[in-house]
Amino acid sequence: MSTPVPTGTAMHVAPLHRGALSVLDFRCQAGPHTPVQVERHDLTSVSYVRRGSFGYRARGEEFELVAGSVLVGHCGDEFECTHAHHHGGDECLSFKLAPELVDEFDARAQHWRAGGLPPLPELMVLGELAQAAVDGDTDFGVDEAGLLLVGRYLSLADGRRRPPLQATARDRRRAVESALWLDDHAHEDIDLQATAEQAGLSAWHFLRLFARVVGVTPHQYLLRARLRHAARMLAEDGRAITDVALDAGFADLSNFTRSFHRVAGVPPRQFRNAARGDRERIALLGRRLGRRRH
Repeated sequence: MSTPVPTGTAMHVAPLHRGALSVLDFRCQAGPHTPVQVERHDLTSVSYVRRGSFGYRARGEEFELVAGSVLVGHCGDEFECTHAHHHGGDECLSFKLAPELVDEFDARAQHWRAGGLPPLPELMVLGELAQAAVDGDTDFGVDEAGLLLVGRYLSLADGRRRPPLQATARDRRRAVESALWLDDHAHEDIDLQATAEQAGLSAWHFLRLFARVVGVTPHQYLLRARLRHAARMLAEDGRAITDVALDAGFADLSNFTRSFHRVAGVPPRQFRNAARGDRERIALLGRRLGRRRH
């Protein structure tokens, strides 16, 4: 990894790959008292939130992004990032597309204006694969994983736009803090009531609040956090797949295998083989995850 280059008092950026698809490692330590600055997307980008949380404002819309979320930035758009609800910072892997690569993908213009997306398991497994590549824990290239992530996002883009966020600052804080809590405790046996209690709300009120702010229900987020952690373990080490399933929080191997296959397009073992450089498995992963919907 390149040495981080400071872009301000709270942000460090490390360029990981340069080319038609540039890959940047963003690490932000901004907090509630950090002044909000208006910035501009210099290129179209798809960024994977791997840790923490932050708010994003662009084109009059607002989004709350948590670990596993994806941020789509449109070249030329002005935006603001806010950090009102979290003191621990946030980290993203950003994949920036040169204009010729944007044209090559031949996507609809509105697909590059999606803003923030909720944690989607089909994208998270590739985000974790890319992070494993950054850390040198896989033979997969970070640019390869990035291209698959962008292609997979575009295949899911129709119908994935989130409705405008309408929630009070207090409700946003509660939902984001609950998402962070779920991420930290995903390996445990957790139900809706337990999550609602830690937020100080009734289960019904909490369910509606969380879904409105994060974009998925608490149980959906919990399952996706487990899949995200499992994808990272599969890519970075050689522990038994049964151990991966249990360590990630799944009750049994069969449930994990079905869930992972459904979102990744390949079983856990084939995903691991692709991460280790199996060319046949990489081609299979690309065909299944990069396939466009028409």
